[in-house]
Amino acid sequence: MPSSHKADQSGNWTTVREATFDFFRSVGVDTFFGNPGSTELAMLDRWPDDIHYVLGLHEASVVGMADGYARATGKAAFVNVHSAAGLGHALGNVYTAFRNRAPMVIIAGQQSRELLPNQPFLGATDAADFPKPYVKYSIEPARAEDVPAAIAHAYRIAMQRPFGPTFVSVPADDWNVRCKPLSLRQVSSETSPDPHMISDAAAMISKAKSVAFVVGAEIDEEGAGEALVKLAERLQAPVYAAPFAARVTFPENHELFAGFLSAAPAKVSATLIEYDLVVAIGAPVFTYHVPGESDLADSHTSIIHLTTDTHAASSAPLGTSIVGSLKFSLPLLEELTVGRPPKPRPISRPQPTAPKPSEHIFPDYFLYRLGQEMTPDTVLFEETPSVRPALQDFVRVQTWGKFFTMASGGLGYGLPGAVGYGIAKPEQKVVCLIGDGSFMYSPQALWTAVQHNLDLAIIVLNNSGYGAMRSFSKILQVRDVPGIELQDLDFLDLAKGMGCTAQRVEASSELDDQFSKFMAGSGPRLLEVVIDPGVQTLY
Repeated sequence: MPSSHKADQSGNWTTVREATFDFFRSVGVDTFFGNPGSTELAMLDRWPDDIHYVLGLHEASVVGMADGYARATGKAAFVNVHSAAGLGHALGNVYTAFRNRAPMVIIAGQQSRELLPNQPFLGATDAADFPKPYVKYSIEPARAEDVPAAIAHAYRIAMQRPFGPTFVSVPADDWNVRCKPLSLRQVSSETSPDPHMISDAAAMISKAKSVAFVVGAEIDEEGAGEALVKLAERLQAPVYAAPFAARVTFPENHELFAGFLSAAPAKVSATLIEYDLVVAIGAPVFTYHVPGESDLADSHTSIIHLTTDTHAASSAPLGTSIVGSLKFSLPLLEELTVGRPPKPRPISRPQPTAPKPSEHIFPDYFLYRLGQEMTPDTVLFEETPSVRPALQDFVRVQTWGKFFTMASGGLGYGLPGAVGYGIAKPEQKVVCLIGDGSFMYSPQALWTAVQHNLDLAIIVLNNSGYGAMRSFSKILQVRDVPGIELQDLDFLDLAKGMGCTAQRVEASSELDDQFSKFMAGSGPRLLEVVIDPGVQTLY
């Protein structure tokens, strides 16, 4: 494709398409995720060799892959989906990307402007409203000439903290319209916290008799993990993972890591109420999933909240919230607080007893074996909500940037997210641990993994149903719920039909014989593990 850099210097006209692709290159875009449709053909025409187009076979998979790519690189991913119905297919993973704080720009086609007044076949009515409120910015530009600037605007907003998806709808006939080249700009994305509030927070921390940290995904997202470790060690404060943290919160083998908070208000309160001061870092105060009462508001426990998310700060029910980049806030706190002499930890997180193998494969035993095979450098994408407590017991993540799950509760992210991560870092060994029900939401991503020959180990835990629903049925004391059981799914044939090697284990003896070889393998590969369907305890 001809470059318009000379036109940029001379003030000559270019086209919407050329101006947009020049913008892509200016921000380092070399990969584009998509599932094309007829309304995007003018954008896709003579696709340039220097930008790799990654095809996904369903729009939800496309957005999930872009999400994984963005979380791997820390840069906004660019996405192409079809108008209206195509975007509709993607919306579940758009919501997940929003909750994951994954930066991306979604560009959807639209029928040509001359057809729009007549309700055309593929026309998206109120296109910019369709993905709201789960995009940070959404627009269908009023003029074709404004499309490049709108895409640049969407990119810059996606890269403002908290990161997230943005959306631009582009009529099909806009791409070849003449326009002026874009002026390239730089926009900062980090914000400093209020220094007076940080100083007051440091004084509160220094005076407190007992301090605990509750840490969420923002810490890993910002690359502020080492600063957190230094602060925790200075204060000798226990560190809890916030409920539903979707990334690494703290090295789980560290002596100060106290474990994972429940998503039940009463249990969170019971754990934290013994402290004088709780510092919530990079997480809401607090995320719950089941109703209940909390005694924190009426207790002596004070709360300080550090976040980049203004909505999380504004909605916190108690405490003092300080908004600003954690990479600035934490070193300042570490500098200003008074350290504490080493002392025995008030909370210990014991190593669970190694489960014994039996004829059937129970979740605890499999996850124990997975923990044995995982190395500190292995990346884990997880979408097995029904066994997550056991996973947290037996698979202890030690390294920043090596664990990801969905922050939304929406299924269909895990597999495409792992694929997108692998495309961003093809040298990286990636494990995708996923349930049988979860796998069926975005199985199409397996095809893309095969096309790129990713080093991706996919483990399908088959308990013949939606295990989380079984658990909630028990918690809520409801019976005879339909639609929970899944029978007669053949994951091996499905995988092999997409060119992926696959095998199944149904007994502990088979697992012990095959699992190490499977994990040490290369290329895309799938292992179906048939596990006991008994109800697991979530809370």
